Amino acid sequence: MVDEVEKVVVTEAALALLEEIRAEHGDVVFKISAGCCDGTGPMCFREADVMIGVNDVKLGEADNAGIWAAPSIAELWQNSQMILDAGPGTGAGFSLDNGRTTHFLTRSRILSVDE
Repeated sequence: MVDEVEKVVVTEAALALLEEIRAEHGDVVFKISAGCCDGTGPMCFREADVMIGVNDVKLGEADNAGIWAAPSIAELWQNSQMILDAGPGTGAGFSLDNGRTTHFLTRSRILSVDE
C-alpha cells in the first residue's frame, strides 16, 4: 500500500513570502476562484477579510493557512498535487502579495494511479 500523498506542498520561497505577509497582516488564507476578474491563481487575504462560501472546498494548508477553492476549481485539482510556490512579479487583484517583487503561484504534479 502506498502512503497517502500530501495534496499540497509548499516551497521554501512560498513560506518566506507567507512569513513576510503574516508579519504585516496577521493570519491569512488563500482563495482560488473560478476565474474571470480574479483569475485562477492563489490569492492571499487577511483571514478576517475573506468570506469562505458554503460550497468552497478546502484543498489543504500552507503553514496553517487554509487554501480554499471554488468547487469547479477544486475538481480540476482532484488528481493533482498542488505545489504552492513564489516567484518574481507582483500578485493579482486584492491579494496581499500585490505590489511586492515576489508573488504566489501554483505548480502541479499529476498523481499516479497508485497515489
